[in-house]
Amino acid sequence: MSQQPDDSVQRISTHLQHTALAHPTRQRLLFALSGRPSTISRLAAQLGVNKGSVSHHLGVLSEAGLIQEAGTRQVRGGTERYYRRTAERLAVARPRADGTAALFGAVAQELERSPVDHLLTLRHIRLSPAKAARLAKALAELVDEAEEGPEGEPVHGLLVTLYQQAGT
Repeated sequence: MSQQPDDSVQRISTHLQHTALAHPTRQRLLFALSGRPSTISRLAAQLGVNKGSVSHHLGVLSEAGLIQEAGTRQVRGGTERYYRRTAERLAVARPRADGTAALFGAVAQELERSPVDHLLTLRHIRLSPAKAARLAKALAELVDEAEEGPEGEPVHGLLVTLYQQAGT
C-alpha cells in the first residue's frame, strides 16, 4: 500500500463533489475511510452494505476527487484494491440541503448500528450573536483538540453543529 492520507482540508465547491456527498452511503464510506485505507470487502462488512453498492459509491467518490486508490495486494489469486480519502477533512463553504440531509441520514444509520448506547441531544437556547460566536469557537476547539486514542481502540463519531433557527 502507498501513502497515508495527508492532513489537508479539501474544499468542496464543485457540483460533482456536492452530488457525491448527497448520499448517506457515500458519507458513511468517507467516515469509514477516515482512519486508514480499506478494501471493498472490508468496507462492505463494516457498513453492512453489499460489495456491488460499495463499488458503485466508491466510483462516484473517486470521480468527484474525494477518494483515490491507495495500492493493491495479491490475495488468493486475485488483486485487492485499497482506497483512501484524498484529504483528512472536508470543508463545505456553502452546504447544500441534499448533502446535509445525506450527512444526517448517514449519522442515523451509524447510530442504529452502534454496539453501545450513544448520546443524542438537541437543545434550543437563546444566545446573543457574540455568545453564539464564542460557543461556536469553543466547540470547534474542543473537537480539534480531542486526543486520538491508539490503533485498536473503538472509533467514535462526533457531530457538532450550532445554527440559528430561521425566523428568530
